[in-house]
Parts: sequence; C-alpha cells; structure tokens
Amino acid sequence: MIPRYLVDVDLDAIPHVHTDVIVIGAGIAGLFTSLRASENKKVLMITKKSLLDSNTRYAQGGIAAVISDEDSPEYHMQDTLVAGAGLCSPEAVDVLVHEGFSGVQDLIRMGTQFDLENGEFALTKEGAHSQRRILHAHGDATGAEIVRALSERTKQDPNIEIWDDHFVIDLITQDDICYGALVQKPDGQRVFVRGNATILCAGGAGQLFRYTTNPDIATADGIAIAHRAGAHIQDVEFIQFHPTALCYPGAPRFLISEAVRGEGAYLRNIKGERFMENYHPQLELAPRDVVARAIVDEMENCKSTFVYIDITHETEELIKHRFPTIYEYCLNYGLDMTTDWIPVAPAAHYMMGGVKTDLHGETDVKRLFACGEVSSTGVHGANRLASNSLSEAIVFGRRIIERIKELPALEGSPELRTDSPRIESPQQAVVEKKLKLQKVMLRYAGLKRSAKGLQKGYEELARQLSIFDTQMSKREDYEFANLLSCALLTTTAALQREESRGGHYREDFPERDDLHWKKHIVFKRGEDRVEEWI
Repeated sequence: MIPRYLVDVDLDAIPHVHTDVIVIGAGIAGLFTSLRASENKKVLMITKKSLLDSNTRYAQGGIAAVISDEDSPEYHMQDTLVAGAGLCSPEAVDVLVHEGFSGVQDLIRMGTQFDLENGEFALTKEGAHSQRRILHAHGDATGAEIVRALSERTKQDPNIEIWDDHFVIDLITQDDICYGALVQKPDGQRVFVRGNATILCAGGAGQLFRYTTNPDIATADGIAIAHRAGAHIQDVEFIQFHPTALCYPGAPRFLISEAVRGEGAYLRNIKGERFMENYHPQLELAPRDVVARAIVDEMENCKSTFVYIDITHETEELIKHRFPTIYEYCLNYGLDMTTDWIPVAPAAHYMMGGVKTDLHGETDVKRLFACGEVSSTGVHGANRLASNSLSEAIVFGRRIIERIKELPALEGSPELRTDSPRIESPQQAVVEKKLKLQKVMLRYAGLKRSAKGLQKGYEELARQLSIFDTQMSKREDYEFANLLSCALLTTTAALQREESRGGHYREDFPERDDLHWKKHIVFKRGEDRVEEWI
C-alpha cells in the first residue's frame, strides 16, 4: 500500500517559507515558467541538483514550430495526430501548433541563439514530420543552448530564488487544494514551502529502465508525488524508446539524435543490409516506435545486440557542422561518424503520459500545475512526434502563468500531522533495489510486452512495497519509492491495455483496437482505474 506521505509530517514543528509561485524542477519547463512568472510574482525554484541538470540539457534534435512558408499549423497538427496513434487531444495539439512559434520567439528574447543559414532559421526535418520545421542550436546541442540562455537569466532575476540540492518529498494538500510542498534541505532539515501556486516541472521517468538516454535524476518524482497528492495520472503505459542510442562497450547509452536520420543516415543490420523498407514506407523516418521495434526485430533475427547507423555517405563537412556534439562524443570511443558505422540500440527516452492537465496546465488538484515531460496535456497521445516536447513546455508554460495571474490569494492553512508506524530502513542497499526494478521493467515492460510477462513483472515489483513501511531520510530512498510507484502504475496500465498502439506494444495483442481501446487509462489514488474515451 502506497501511503499518502512518504515521511511523518507535523507542519507545526518545522519551519515555514512563503512565496507566490513554487516551481519544482529546472529543465526548459521549470526555467521558462519561472522567468514568465517572475515578471510580477516572487518565485521559489527548487531543484534536486542544479539548474544545469535536466533532460533538456541533453536534447539534441531541436524544437518544432511552424516557421517556413511551405509549412502550416494544419500540416504540423496532422503529423502530430498521426504519430500520436489516435490518442492525442485535438484541442491540445491545436494549441501547440498555433502557439509554438510565439513561444520560440520568447526563447529568442530570453537569449537563445538558434542556428541560421543566410540570415534565416536553419530548419531540419525529423522522423514523421512532413516538413522542415525543427530549429536547432550549435548543430546538435539545442537543449544545452536553451538551458544556457534561460539559466543565465534565471540566476540574474531578482524575483527568483533558487534552491539547489533540495528534494521535494511530497505536496501538501487539504480538501484537494495544493498549499505547497514538503522539502528536504541538503543538511536533512525539512521545511514547509507554501505558495499561491505550485508548478511541477520535475521531468520524466527514464530511470525506470536499465538502459536510458536520461540522466540519473529522471526518477519519476513528479508523477509519484502528484499521484500521492490525488492528481490524475494518465497514459503512463506509453513509453517512447529512442531507436538509436550508442551501444558500445564502455560507453553510456548516449543519444544519437533523430536528426541524424533526418539528414539522410541509413540503418543497417550487422550484415550491412538496410532493413527499414521491410517495415515502413517512410523508411528511416518512420515514427519512433516503428523504428525501435524494427531494430529489435533485426537484432533478434541476426542474434546481435545492436544495429548500425550509417551517415558516411554524407560529406565530412556536413557531419561535423551539423552534429559536432555527437561527432566528438563518438570520437572519444574511437568511432568516427565520417568513416564508421555507429553501433546503436533502443533505449528508454520519453514518457508520453504523466500528470493529467487541462489546456492551461492545471491538474484536478486546485493550484497544482504540471508542465513539461511530467505532464500529460494530450499533445503526445500514444507516441510523441519528434521535437514536440520542447515546444509543449513553452506553449503550456505560458498558459500556466496566464492562469496563475487569475488566482486569488490562497486563504487558510493546512492542518497536518501524521505519525505512522514505520520500521528502520531495510538492510539491502537501495542501489540494488533500483537495479532490480530497472531490470524487471526492461524485461517485462519494455519495447515488447505480454500479459504473462507484465503480470510477472508486477508481482516482482509488488514485493518491494515494504519500502513504504520504512523510515526514509535520504534522497535515494525517496527516489526509489517514486520509481516503484511509477513502475507499478506503468505495468498495471500496460497489463490492462489489451492492444498495441504507439509506444505500447503487446505481443499477445499485436493489433491496434480503436473499437475497445481508443481511450485513456487514468489513475487516481484510492480509486479504481478510470477509462476516458477519446
């Protein structure tokens, strides 16, 4: 049983801090919403590491927006809906495609420098996009450039206070109203941070899996704390595995951007054969879920642990100019993109679902908002269209701040004191528990799933529920508890969805079933699963 709070709480016995807006997380969503909110509000930004530690910093490909005369919001919307496999919210996608470029202009005003060609934005094309609409920076370092620009402004903003190395344990709620958060400081002291509005920008859940392109901070914290607080959690069975992560002895699973295929790279099996023509008419530019499963099929057929991505037919000048970060990274391991085929394999990359919000980023817990990967706005459906995530963060971040401007002052104070019987922490190291969880998820809830495997995986995960009966005091304990919470939600939803769609593939139900499953699976703590039809 997952408790309402991870630790015992007595609000009267701990320090209180007051602010207008609490922002939890430091990726593009956290930085952007903090800067927009600070125009007329006091903001407290809480990060569990630093402003430079987030998934955004590792985003290579770029940000999608309608810019060129050949493109249109209608084209962008159609591409997004097709990739989303029938589960996108048309209203949310309409917002994204019409407000995306305006959000990009905000980023530029905040100091982001996108690549130019002949004085115009240099646009590229990625998988499942019908037009060139991807802006990028420094070739393949778009996320790093956005984080650089926004973090510099954030540190200089007098209305933003930054708490690095602080961990949000739980949200404090009463009568379905969010009053703020219980936060643990680096010295172990706990404090109640009260805010007129709280924005979850806590990122994704890539650390659910053994192999991931995500940094070690992506431990599903936002989804788990929102779930404990009573917010709806939607579509968490849909996990996007990036098709091409570096797979080389001694090297981490480093992302080889989709833009490499967008610029003409081929996929080859270990026999050297191109194979995507056997799987999809768009070849290497097929939707990510299709490409990822095709790679796994080729690996299984050839009894290999990788395939190759080959861009050696392009010029050395283009490769080094367009992909300087990837080129230098591979070179560190003795791989030269200009002459070598690069070994790659799929790795967990992005969760399409998350904390359910409306079109202004608000959850069903009043005064609690969610933005970025932690949220489920309805934009991504069952499969995210490449480079839509950065656009989503700024578009819905702007909408969140507009909604917060309308909020009256928060009245009253929550009365909270819990004293649950909890035992000492288990002797088994949390790192061992985390590794076991990741292996279970990779084996039973990865790219290919079945009822038998998912049931077995759920049962193995459920044996770890005793963690919630222990006294927790360390960040590692909280992170594992959050990962376990999200893993149980993900396996439950995947077991219940008896079809294949987008980032969810069932070997025992390999076909898409719109008649029975064109709907969301939504969870709320203390209630049975809710199904919401499209």
